[in-house]
Amino acid sequence: MAERRATPARTPLWIPVEQGPVAVWVDRVVAVLVAGFAALWVVTLLRLDPDGRGHGTHEQLGWAPCGWPPAYGMPCPTCGCTTAACHLIHGHFVQAFVVQPFGAMIALFGTALGVHALLCLLRGRSFVDVIVRLPFWRIVFGAMVLMLLAWWYKCAVWT
Repeated sequence: MAERRATPARTPLWIPVEQGPVAVWVDRVVAVLVAGFAALWVVTLLRLDPDGRGHGTHEQLGWAPCGWPPAYGMPCPTCGCTTAACHLIHGHFVQAFVVQPFGAMIALFGTALGVHALLCLLRGRSFVDVIVRLPFWRIVFGAMVLMLLAWWYKCAVWT
């Protein structure tokens, strides 16, 4: 008779907030802040029009134009991120990635994180638990590589 090996128990994707890695009130405050910031950012982007140049949408918020292009003759590493995020929130998914792939991915990730925080609040699940289980340094490294590749792309299409 073959011997069966015990498989290790898998941690469920969603756990009740009471079983989370931090106090319930801390988990709730973090989830409210993330969901609130995401909602504020989405509402702000909905009120803006994506700039047709592929960059400069942030100027509609009263921010100064980027000083990098006049100084160096090329776009900055995050050039077009706000415009890409604005396109994404307006439902222009392809245009968002064409304008600035890094900005589109950050906007997509941020929006998904905000929705996840809201779902955790509504369902009584721990928000912090899932966040601490994410491979943080892999995500940071991947984001840095994506940012550099997107900057290279933006420089290649810069007019």
